[in-house]
Amino acid sequence: MIVGAGSAGSVLAARLTEDPSVRVLLLEAGGGADKFLVRMPLGMMKAMLKPELTWRMMTEPEPHLNGRRLFLPRGRLLGGSSSINGMVYMRGHSRDYDRWAQKGCLGWSHADVLPYFRRMERSWRADNPDYGHDGPLPVTKNNTQFLLHDELMQSVANAGFPVTGDIHAGAQEGASLVELTIDEKGRRASTYEAYLKPAMQRPNLAVVTNALTRKVMLEGKRVTGVEYEVDGDVRTAMAGREVILCGGAFNSPQLLLLSGIGPAEHIAASGIRVEHDLPGVGRNLSEHPRVPLEFAAKGKVTFVNQLRFDRAMRAVAQWYLLGSGPFARQLNSANPMLRTDDRLDQPDIQLFSNPVKLSAHLWFPGLVKSPPHAFSADVILLHPQARGHVKLKSADPHDLPAIQLNLFNNEADFATARAGLRMARKIYGTQPMADLISGENIPGADVQGDEALDEHIRATAATTQHPVGTCAMGTGPNAVVDPQLRVRGMEGLRVVDASIMPDVPGGNTNGPTIMVAEKASDIIRGRSLPASEPASEEESA
Repeated sequence: MIVGAGSAGSVLAARLTEDPSVRVLLLEAGGGADKFLVRMPLGMMKAMLKPELTWRMMTEPEPHLNGRRLFLPRGRLLGGSSSINGMVYMRGHSRDYDRWAQKGCLGWSHADVLPYFRRMERSWRADNPDYGHDGPLPVTKNNTQFLLHDELMQSVANAGFPVTGDIHAGAQEGASLVELTIDEKGRRASTYEAYLKPAMQRPNLAVVTNALTRKVMLEGKRVTGVEYEVDGDVRTAMAGREVILCGGAFNSPQLLLLSGIGPAEHIAASGIRVEHDLPGVGRNLSEHPRVPLEFAAKGKVTFVNQLRFDRAMRAVAQWYLLGSGPFARQLNSANPMLRTDDRLDQPDIQLFSNPVKLSAHLWFPGLVKSPPHAFSADVILLHPQARGHVKLKSADPHDLPAIQLNLFNNEADFATARAGLRMARKIYGTQPMADLISGENIPGADVQGDEALDEHIRATAATTQHPVGTCAMGTGPNAVVDPQLRVRGMEGLRVVDASIMPDVPGGNTNGPTIMVAEKASDIIRGRSLPASEPASEEESA
């Protein structure tokens, strides 16, 4: 039994039911994903704001960000957040996984997980042995027309920073062309589309949508099933083998807490019977914070031109009929992964570089005013030190959890963000991008000193929607699952999603989450792909 049909749950259900002797019940709190805004890549700008497609989560007031509450939309539909996200595909840096293994997560080093990345990929990099070519997940390169990609890449190089044709091989550093989970027909490749939808034809897989799981049911320390709700009707389902939670970094710890599994003091204070004292549940929350940087364009040179109503309607038709055009892509100009300090052994910032503000809207001369032409270059911290938590607001499963990210609760994260802002300014102030820019909108060219930049960070920092870590894998007292993803001290219960990651990988997290589910499917079946190194490293050895 699997709870949650998101980035991990859809993969797990599809892989486990490849064995006809295995029967899987998959429960999803949201509805279907066969929707126009979901399938069209550029529809992401609207899809993640739709209440019917998302959990409308907010942080508690963030103590180090002027008490602001941050918006945390998560997918509430088949495919989960992979159905509403920005579709950026990254594996993360190889050292990220080697650190997991060093923390006691045996079997999760880069050599261990690389075969699962390859198994899931259907990469555009034909005949490249570092990538998979027959997997269910399409990985395509972004169409950079209208995105000023070449100009940004040249500015990165002219500013003295590296560029690369492959961010996953070799030095794993530099500015590169962004890769996307968009299929060959220009449609979003969510885990619903790539994995679950084909598997739903199997007689051994049952999928129930609009099913809110209320708690797992226990007999002592053994999980026997779940209690869930459909249209106000409370039902139970018994598990023949295991219950596997795939709700993500917010919902999985919430469900454990609702079931009496977690920090005993917090559970008891919430009016719930303590079934198993497991202190780490809901702790260790890690997220990539981003700090905005915006430049005014010199002239009408940005993607705003493609948002003129008549052009946009033509682009929608082109996408629908041909799977191509300006709306069959991401808006990312390029994907710089850089080090703020040469002494670091891997990139610590990523620039979210777009030739348009994400708040831009359709316009038409004389009727609706054009959005301003601008470039955004948000600075993303890839390895933040801040850790937050997820707690219950009440014992009611309909209540969203209390989420505290604690972003920028330490000087090191401020220092990294400041360095990243200065690097981004240097890049955008270098030719040829400098010729396209008339000035700095946010935070403004006069904001220069450490104290002024820190004020900007506190006033504007947000998230990238990459939460992980709240049911962390490991061996210490705060570990929630072991390296086989079994909840420690329980029987018949696993967690398989981004919440098990000990810390956040250095890149977009959808790819790593899919990898976790791929590997978990083999763990559950008692098998494993042999460890391997990148072909590029083998050839150079």
